[in-house]
Amino acid sequence: MSGEFEWIEGGNVTSPAGFRAGGVYAGIRTYGDEPRYDVGILVSDQVCAVAGIFTTNAVAGAPVKLDRPRVATGMAQAIVANSGNANVSTGEQGDRDAARMAEVAASHLGIPAEHVLVASTGVIGRVLPMDKLEPAIVAIQPTADGGSIFTRAIMTTDTVPKHHAVRFTVDGRTYHVGGTAKGSGMVHPNMATVFCFVTTDAPCDADWLRTTVREVGDLSINMVDVDMDTSTSDTMLLLANGAAGGTSIAAGHPAAAPLRAAIEAVAIALARDLARDGEGARTLIEVTVIGAASREDARMAARTVTSSPLVKTMVTGRDANLGRVLMAIGRSGARIEERLISVWIGEHCAFERGAPTSVPYATISKAMDAPEVQIRVDLGLGNETATAWGCDLTEDYIKINAEYTT
Repeated sequence: MSGEFEWIEGGNVTSPAGFRAGGVYAGIRTYGDEPRYDVGILVSDQVCAVAGIFTTNAVAGAPVKLDRPRVATGMAQAIVANSGNANVSTGEQGDRDAARMAEVAASHLGIPAEHVLVASTGVIGRVLPMDKLEPAIVAIQPTADGGSIFTRAIMTTDTVPKHHAVRFTVDGRTYHVGGTAKGSGMVHPNMATVFCFVTTDAPCDADWLRTTVREVGDLSINMVDVDMDTSTSDTMLLLANGAAGGTSIAAGHPAAAPLRAAIEAVAIALARDLARDGEGARTLIEVTVIGAASREDARMAARTVTSSPLVKTMVTGRDANLGRVLMAIGRSGARIEERLISVWIGEHCAFERGAPTSVPYATISKAMDAPEVQIRVDLGLGNETATAWGCDLTEDYIKINAEYTT
């Protein structure tokens, strides 16, 4: 379909041509559904253009510190990842272990070590069990249908695997975009525990790729909140191997806009999955802010509403306490005039131009009794808009995190 994209049922990071993946269980992550995997490899048959964004937490994991300069070169070919141990706050040993993971994977795959990126997620402050990791890495045999196994290998407290893919055609040439993500708690990204890996078989200019990953990250992964905690390991990587052929895609190329749209669609689908699968969550919350004076105002307002513990618990209890939404808007830092604000819960306008409406509280409560709740806010000051995603806050979140290492 020219100029549009088509969702691929069961699609993942190996849906684009020339990508292979796989995983094994090394015994590092001791929780989660069977069959368990906790070490994975994603590899391209050829060197990729790469771009990425990373956590802004000042306490960053050893893999993040290893990856940043490698991604800055614009070239990579593989990702080796593990779950169950984040390799964060592990000193010089952690740095050596991250580099060793790349070296072992590179030797196993027959590619240069500097083209291997590393990702680790799980418990912070514990040294990696390299005696388990090294043999696990060399036991992985990546295949073209191994994308779903790689997804399971990066999961921690996630309850469902998260992966999507699309295809689209421009001027007779078909391209694919695939993606996977993990994250259920410690999710308040500001990339720059969230991983988001996106692949495409389109040939891409490295500078265009860098701009695209920043813009798409700001519309997707950076608009998710579960618990207001920014992980030490947040990593979003976009790899383009060019296996689909054709000329390199940059600004002005006929495929640039469709490719950008496809990457954004996959990333937003993954962002929604992350919010829906927040630790202990029962309800996905989508907040759309319109009528903002600036894009940044719209982003701040939307993110503040989704991250507010009081808004989250309002949804948990199906409690029509609209003042919590207004409180969050007011403290967001966005420019507002209370007399111009309107708020909808689902299809019901509960607050219009600075005053409550006559919609019954019971109607608003019923609108929140659903697997997904939409909150729409009109600031009445301009034309800018933003959407953010979050989830409700339940007793199960406390239980999961109170018992995380015990």
